[in-house]
Amino acid sequence: MPGIIGFYPFGEGRENWDASRFLYYGLTALQGRGEACTSIALLNSESKRISVYTKNTHVEEFYKHISGNEARGFIGIGQVSPAEDDGLVEVESPTRLVLAGDGKPNYEGDRVEAFQKLAQRLSALLADKNDPMDAAAQVITEAGVGFSFIALTEKEEMICCRDPLGVKPLEVGAVGFDLGLVSSESAALDVVGANHSGPIQAGECVVFDPLSIRRRKQGGLNSKAYCAFEYVYLARADSFINDIPIYAVREKIGEILAEERAADSDVVIGIPETALPFALSYARKTSIPVKLGFTRTGRHVRSALKPTQFERLMGVQLKLNPIRAAVDNKDVVLIDDSVVRGNTLKNTVLNLRRKGAKRVHVRVGSPAIISHCPFGTEVPPIDELIGRALSQDEIAEIIGADSFSYLSIEGLVRAIGLPKSMLCLGCFTGEYPSKKVE
Repeated sequence: MPGIIGFYPFGEGRENWDASRFLYYGLTALQGRGEACTSIALLNSESKRISVYTKNTHVEEFYKHISGNEARGFIGIGQVSPAEDDGLVEVESPTRLVLAGDGKPNYEGDRVEAFQKLAQRLSALLADKNDPMDAAAQVITEAGVGFSFIALTEKEEMICCRDPLGVKPLEVGAVGFDLGLVSSESAALDVVGANHSGPIQAGECVVFDPLSIRRRKQGGLNSKAYCAFEYVYLARADSFINDIPIYAVREKIGEILAEERAADSDVVIGIPETALPFALSYARKTSIPVKLGFTRTGRHVRSALKPTQFERLMGVQLKLNPIRAAVDNKDVVLIDDSVVRGNTLKNTVLNLRRKGAKRVHVRVGSPAIISHCPFGTEVPPIDELIGRALSQDEIAEIIGADSFSYLSIEGLVRAIGLPKSMLCLGCFTGEYPSKKVE
């Protein structure tokens, strides 16, 4: 579930733009999607060569690392990933290109290997065809579903594509007539000062060249399968995904959670950052006071993305230190966005009790996660998923809560506001769309 971004200038003096600075702010905005590896590629105006920089670290530290280098270029793409050594893919021949990708194309191997094969195929098609749009259209037809990508060539072309079902998001923005940008989320466009134009559609290719921006939507598939987990957890609250505001969905989740799973309590608190909109609307719906239940130490850490149990627990300890005055001697409704293994939630409940909470009722703003994702979203192996084998009462007992409840699948669909047939709910149901384009 990496975050990807592309920057493309137009007009006279376009070679004077510094793409790396725009990528810095855009990737910082996308860092909630992954911070184990940061990678950028820059096309230099003088050498006409693409330089690639990759390091297993978060964005700020990465830019300290490259600050001494001549990391300059007027066109650029970037990627942040939750997995180490998951940087941009490079292909030397027959067409030199670099590719940033989210999801997993339908090629053999792991996520990185699959994108390497897609990039090699795109390179060959670019060499074979006169029009990069024809090459892009053919590669997304061949590569199945469950991915999006941004590719940069040394011919000053930026090629952006989204799979035929639209599983992985990709949004377009601009700054007047001077700059074009593409990103996994609209929030990254906002941060760099671009106007959000809307999504790249499912099965659509967008090609930037020095004189134009061209768009073409492929025929063949009328169905959609937008990733539902984007709305629950992956995307930032200030983003739009597929023209739907994430914050509005999360407010609706809180309301529906209150309708489905209300608990008698003195106070509602949400786990930062994702679950705070859930908690606010849950409290409003139930007329139970909402409190700031936690304070954070250090920079934002998404503990669910950490590779080891120790790191996940430390991440929770840093970002979720309970505020005693908010919970002491109170019955608490604790709102979380999702539960994967349950270990960090158990630690959170224990810390609330240490701070004086009398009763803790856990409410989760998504259904139980029961399946690994074939489209590249970071979900642990199925034998580590607490929701796959245990009932809600059993989970409550294991994590030390007085009660525990998930949002229903129907409730999530209602909150997103799209027909169930237009969503990929596979991590909650175990049923995924076919990875092949028929």
